[in-house]
Amino acid sequence: MTVGEGPALGQGVGRSAGATVDGDPSPPSEVRRVTASTFAGNTIEYYDFILYGSAAALIFGPLFFSNLSPTMAAIASFSTLATGYLCRPLGGLLFGYLGDRYGRKPTLLATMVLMGLATGLIGLLPTTSQVGIWAPVMLIALRLTQGIAVGGEWGGAALMTAEHAPPARRGWITAIGQAGQPSGGALAMGAMALVALLPGEQLLSWGWRIPFLVSFALLLIALYMRVRISESPLFEELQRAENSQRKHRRPVSELFLEHRGALLRGILVSIPPSLMVTLVSSFCVSYAVAAGFSRSTVLTAVGVAFATAIPTNPIYGHLSDRLGRRPVYAAGTLAVAVLVFPLFWAIDSGSTLWLFVAFIVAYALVAPAIGAGLAAILSEMFTTPVRFTGVSMSFQIGAIISGLFPVVATSLLVLGDQRPIWVAVLVLVIALLSTLIVTKIRESSGDRLTLDATEGIR
Repeated sequence: MTVGEGPALGQGVGRSAGATVDGDPSPPSEVRRVTASTFAGNTIEYYDFILYGSAAALIFGPLFFSNLSPTMAAIASFSTLATGYLCRPLGGLLFGYLGDRYGRKPTLLATMVLMGLATGLIGLLPTTSQVGIWAPVMLIALRLTQGIAVGGEWGGAALMTAEHAPPARRGWITAIGQAGQPSGGALAMGAMALVALLPGEQLLSWGWRIPFLVSFALLLIALYMRVRISESPLFEELQRAENSQRKHRRPVSELFLEHRGALLRGILVSIPPSLMVTLVSSFCVSYAVAAGFSRSTVLTAVGVAFATAIPTNPIYGHLSDRLGRRPVYAAGTLAVAVLVFPLFWAIDSGSTLWLFVAFIVAYALVAPAIGAGLAAILSEMFTTPVRFTGVSMSFQIGAIISGLFPVVATSLLVLGDQRPIWVAVLVLVIALLSTLIVTKIRESSGDRLTLDATEGIR
């Protein structure tokens, strides 16, 4: 099946009921351009977001909460990390509405600028020793801005690729875009690992700022790529149909009134992929340093795991096209359940080799099975008029659990007398529940994306 093959507006095709189309044909060159733009956008967005997570684990406690004990400073630092996740649904709602109402491309340009500026400005912040309480206040404000920006970015970038991709290859093509997440993580961890080599005084005075200031340059590169892509063909077809019938959509109200079931399912399947990111890039970083590894060693191990996950994401995306979204996702969640205890045993072993093996297996081999097909899964759950809002809200509400995880896990670590037994149990329970949930979701690989649930525009 080639890009753009399909029926006209109003014809029902495929396994899902209702009118389904692929939109106007997207040339292969445009599909490649959009995929590259999505990859670059995700790389930079997640460089910014994961950079904050690693800094929260290693740097922000003594800089912005120096008046607290080390344990309380760590919890406070992770709490600022959580505020970004709590704001992500707001960003998903705001930019989802704008993307469904006025277009995918301009909305994605806005989220990119907002994220890049917020991250760069973190690198210019004064610390608590310089301005007192205003330092953490400004840090939290910029973290909230990051959360709002990434709340709109992920969903828009995911569906932009999905709406250009041919149905038979949607899992693979969207997974290439999603490979930008580990790419951004690898860059963030590499940057932090380099500055962590500085003497402690230099690291805490000026070295930590450099990775954040780099975001200004990355923003310019991403904007150049993003302005060159075309608008989604499905969105353009929807606008033409809407204009001819003089109808106006209300994406937010339509989502909550008519697509509640899809939204709930989308939230539930979005929790494990986000959880794996925060587990590996934030909590396990802090835990491994406390276990005796140097900051630079831990960050390098996580960076290698992220880099290794770049090629494995498209592989799992391709498997989701061939085998189905559900079996690949379920295999990933079951692997998490099996391997979560060995993950902590490897860290506790004190062996650098086992540390690297643990992070690579967790993030490069297991996590992509859950996350690589998520963009396709969520895009296939919603119709075009509410797809931006639906995909964004599903992913970002699910991500709230992930944002709270480091705080909860650190508290469970204290409860377990610094042993991770209860943290591992929590991850195990979430993984098993997720495996059960995904078996209840309809298989959608190969489906054409739905323009609207009924013929024409309501």
